[in-house]
Amino acid sequence: MTVTTATKLFIGGEWVDSTKHLEVTDPATSELLAVISSASLQDGLDAVTAAHNAFHTWATTPARQRAEILRKAWEIMTAEAETCARLIVLENGKAWRDAMGETLYAAEFFRWFSEEASRIEGDFRYSPSRDKTIVTDHRPMGVAFLITPWNFPAAMATRKIAPALAAGCTCILKPASETPLTALWIAEVLQRAGVPAGVVNVIPTTETGMVSSAILADPRVATLSFTGSTYVGKLLLRQTADRVLPSSMELGGNAPFIVFEGADIDAAIAGAMIAKMRNGGAACTAANRFYIHESVEADFSHKLRNAFADLKVGSGLDQANDLGAMVSDGERDKILELLNEASAEGLALDPAVEIPKQGAFIAPYVITGVEQGSVLTRNEIFGPVAPIIVFGSEDEGVRMANDTDYGLISYVYARDAGVGLRLARRMESGMVAINRGLASDPAAPFGGMKESGLGREGGFAGIHEFLETQYFAVDL
Repeated sequence: MTVTTATKLFIGGEWVDSTKHLEVTDPATSELLAVISSASLQDGLDAVTAAHNAFHTWATTPARQRAEILRKAWEIMTAEAETCARLIVLENGKAWRDAMGETLYAAEFFRWFSEEASRIEGDFRYSPSRDKTIVTDHRPMGVAFLITPWNFPAAMATRKIAPALAAGCTCILKPASETPLTALWIAEVLQRAGVPAGVVNVIPTTETGMVSSAILADPRVATLSFTGSTYVGKLLLRQTADRVLPSSMELGGNAPFIVFEGADIDAAIAGAMIAKMRNGGAACTAANRFYIHESVEADFSHKLRNAFADLKVGSGLDQANDLGAMVSDGERDKILELLNEASAEGLALDPAVEIPKQGAFIAPYVITGVEQGSVLTRNEIFGPVAPIIVFGSEDEGVRMANDTDYGLISYVYARDAGVGLRLARRMESGMVAINRGLASDPAAPFGGMKESGLGREGGFAGIHEFLETQYFAVDL
């Protein structure tokens, strides 16, 4: 199956071919979708030049004008949501419902930051000694280098591009090589919305390390925003340290889903199906470790197995399917390797449903009898596997939930919101969902503690990742 979308690099407002190319395949069928341009080192530097040359004009463009372009991008993306969702399904493999949900979520970042563009606050006040007036302003950093992963090819792109443009920055987006088509389509949307040449540049590449290193070493680049694994994030931080380059990092997760005594189990099951199965479990926010109080574990496990058994697995183009393919055979095999290690630990593995024989599919699993410290609690699974660990006291549940180097999000189910909030304050994570299975929202600050990242995306904080604070001491 082929797709109709841009297949060239987007640099300086032009669609540019390259001497190298990469193939994009459908993980559900292994069919070739497209052959697209793959950026070389020189292409990367050309993108820097284009973004640098466009920066001054874009930075001094009235905020209202920038806002209207972002608003127009939201309108186009919303009107053409099915086109975007189809691209996501084809190159990423996820279920249609997840792809449509991602598309509308992604579009909302354009709307939210269109509203934030003209609301960047400054400050004007006397100093305590009254010898001067303190004026605080914010200015766009400059050229922003944006690196996004394959699991949310639309949302991760717009969550970075929108605040960068709202702040007055220009940008270079390097999408994952597995899912470049969605990013190139978003570039088309922005071009139609009126983004000037050079303000947004999109450069898929198979030579990620070389191209990224060259861009980060370029003194014209002012900031980095990266979403991906903690391992790669640490490598990039070492590179940015050489230039003291401001960086925001949204890294790995190992989210606990905790069901305390007295919680509504049916509500917890409904939330678990969202927290675990959204995007087939391939999300940094996915519930990864299920800590269930001993008084409700049997009921919860039974009901979760039944819910998993009702899932339909197959191509996302069939809207009746609940679970699509993993993005590649390699990603599927990583999950299977973890399951093999869990089996070697003595855990019983029983797939909930049958799966297609061809394609990068994996069955969903509910695994009981898991002990803290198992391979399934130490690693981010990134797939439809739910390990269940039993706890007794409240303190024990909290301790095990926090026993990780990561701290992106936690899910807490408790008797009521008051108890949930008290327990949420004990979670060592940047976000906590209380009695619900979804927390992400363009209007909320997204980010983690510990090795889950630096900085925040979305909300009022998101735009400030692309702004420098400048203070003026004035005699009036």
